[in-house]
Amino acid sequence: QVQLVESGGGLVQAGGSLRLSCAASDRTFSNFFVAWFRRAPGKEREFVAAISWSGARTHYADSMKGRFTLSRDNAKNTVYLQMNSLKPEDTAVYYCAARNGYLFDYNREARYDYWGQGTQVTVSS
Repeated sequence: QVQLVESGGGLVQAGGSLRLSCAASDRTFSNFFVAWFRRAPGKEREFVAAISWSGARTHYADSMKGRFTLSRDNAKNTVYLQMNSLKPEDTAVYYCAARNGYLFDYNREARYDYWGQGTQVTVSS
């Protein structure tokens, strides 16, 4: 069972930046496709971004393109989500999710086997 732990959330003013981390307990994490989802108050959870096992391929939701950047350090079993130019509408609980292998339908929650507990991001106006 792979455990995922998110960190790095917090309170930031609009226009600011945060870097979220997703650390895995399993060394085979380097074989995992990893994604971030978020759930804003009163809304359904939505796809944010995803990264392939090697880090060679990244995918972003349209509203995050140009502001968010995914990277990973497989030696540390960690994926990072750098979030810049944050907006109040980015306020949400951010979740890390993972699945062994490659995913083509990476924006679908049901495709992921492992989930973290989430980290709160609050952007003030």
